[in-house]
Amino acid sequence: MDTRIFLIGFMGSGKSTLGVKLSRQIGYDFVDMDQLIEETAGMTIQGIFNELGEEVFRKWEHDILLELCNRDKVVISTGGGAPCHSDMIRIMNENGTTIYIKLTPEALANRLLHSKTERPLIKGKSKQELLDFIHLKLEDRNFHYNQATHTVDGINLQTGNLISVLR
Repeated sequence: MDTRIFLIGFMGSGKSTLGVKLSRQIGYDFVDMDQLIEETAGMTIQGIFNELGEEVFRKWEHDILLELCNRDKVVISTGGGAPCHSDMIRIMNENGTTIYIKLTPEALANRLLHSKTERPLIKGKSKQELLDFIHLKLEDRNFHYNQATHTVDGINLQTGNLISVLR
């Protein structure tokens, strides 16, 4: 099993939830890249975007990814857009195993509408607006997501399924 496992996919796909469970089962550390960026910056992702801009955020995201590539025995939940910028999907693939947790736009919309996590990018959107947003973003991101080492169906995904994919 690879010493670095990168979970990629759209927001709401379950990267963090599954990442925590997977890391416990295989005895690896768990890192949520967005959470690490927020802790390092001392501000929220939305705050970084609003005050410093996306370019600064993407630079920090890239730098943190490079740092994480020096760690062993770690499961990493990436931000939804991380694989799509600064050649990060290639960096992840060269330094570990990438798993794309894939869900339909409808499944993602349902999860996001019922999520307790505040997500500034989708705040205030109706179900149809959210579906349109997801369709558009997935069109842009699928090229990158589909470069993952493995793609798994995110519906009813259990950590046992992830472990079997990794062997």
